[in-house]
Amino acid sequence: SYSLVLANPPFAGSLDYDNTSKELLKIVKTKKTELLFLALFLRILKPGGRAAVIVPDGVLFGSSKAHKALRETLVEGHKLDAVVSLPSGAFKPYAGVSTAILFFSKTNSGGTEDVWFYDVKADGWSLDDKRQPLLAEDKLGPVAELTPEEHIKNNLPDVLKRWQEREGSEKQNPRTAQSFCVPKTEIAKNGYDLSLNRYKEVIHEEIEHRPPKEILAELWKLEDEIQRSMKELEEML
Repeated sequence: SYSLVLANPPFAGSLDYDNTSKELLKIVKTKKTELLFLALFLRILKPGGRAAVIVPDGVLFGSSKAHKALRETLVEGHKLDAVVSLPSGAFKPYAGVSTAILFFSKTNSGGTEDVWFYDVKADGWSLDDKRQPLLAEDKLGPVAELTPEEHIKNNLPDVLKRWQEREGSEKQNPRTAQSFCVPKTEIAKNGYDLSLNRYKEVIHEEIEHRPPKEILAELWKLEDEIQRSMKELEEML
């Protein structure tokens, strides 16, 4: 047994039931390796042990019975602390799949009250196949001191700072913020969907459109100017 698991297991694998541990199938009956790995981590953790596991986005919202059962187990049977959404280019050039980090503690008795969500938009590196640094070396990683302009290129220090406040001030954040908390009851009502976009609210800027008659009048004015210019040009010829 382990007190801490940090893992980036393989995605999109599949096993036959005959080749899968019966102990894991008791936790979740599936052939998908990304779900079986989560079941494995739950099995090998000591009570009170913690885990941070990178998973493909499909684990967060997959509609199969196994997906839902495993998410329910994390939320109801243990303590799901956080879901940190990563930008889709984080694993380029090897994979372009969107991913997230699940932070949870093994309790065997529940404990989830609120789940903290953070939407990482930049990790300090370009999100194309080249993955080049966007900041100086001392500005990369999660412990750098950054200006607001530098934060736009590297969200990781902000993730760490806000993580430490997830039981306090973070609970007051609106759903339009980069990070916010969602109560367990709401997650349960949504079929234990853990995708950030399910709960995030987007502010739509209101655009004022000009009246159609005003635009049409301007077009007629331009048309008159064109006609006059063409007449002048014709007289010159």
